[in-house]
Amino acid sequence: MTDENKIYVTEDGLKKLQDEYYHLVHVVREEVKSELKEARSLGDLSENADYDAARDKQSQVESRIVELESMLQHYVLIDTKQGSKKIVRIGSTVTLEFLDTKEEATYTIVGSTEADPLNGKLSNETPLALAILDSKVGQTVNVNVANPYQVIIIDIK
Repeated sequence: MTDENKIYVTEDGLKKLQDEYYHLVHVVREEVKSELKEARSLGDLSENADYDAARDKQSQVESRIVELESMLQHYVLIDTKQGSKKIVRIGSTVTLEFLDTKEEATYTIVGSTEADPLNGKLSNETPLALAILDSKVGQTVNVNVANPYQVIIIDIK
């Protein structure tokens, strides 16, 4: 399996993906079938807005189910409890100081499916995460983006 196919998730993230998959397959899919059946019973399908809406919803649900199946087949579990405290890895919680603003921020490096930067969860695919991966406490790291900046790694948990 190549790195491109890997989906990095924490235990919580995996549970959310599994729950969403179960809900779509066993609840939403059945609701859509009922909506389609009801819309078909209304007659002429060529001018039936309810039927078109149900078909669109079915397409969206089935696409998401396929996407989730792929994720669940290719996931790599992030062990947030036993990560290295010396080197930044996926699953590490890192405190950084941004040299341009002198502000500190703490992020947990997670897979892209769990990313939520406003709540401190940074995707492993972002330029900042890519720059700090494999770095150590005290190291100054350059983040190469349109307006490059530097961060110092204050702490790794």
